[in-house]
Amino acid sequence: MEISETHAYSIETFEEEIVKDVIRDVYEALEERGYNPINQLVGYIMSGDPGYISSHKEARNKITKIERNKILEVILREYIKRI
Repeated sequence: MEISETHAYSIETFEEEIVKDVIRDVYEALEERGYNPINQLVGYIMSGDPGYISSHKEARNKITKIERNKILEVILREYIKRI
């Protein structure tokens, strides 16, 4: 494959993609463990209590590395794009 164009990526775009990947991973891990992922994620975002997130597949470890306001910002931005 030949690369003929230069592409510019912003740090914000890159960080947002990382957050989306973490949310997807956490969602899947919670679902695999039989939890309601939406309820668990909302509980975590609202309270900051990592106990809402299972440690299955390192989900708790992954999500606690991201600031909750950044998670909410990415979720809201994605929602706004779709309406």
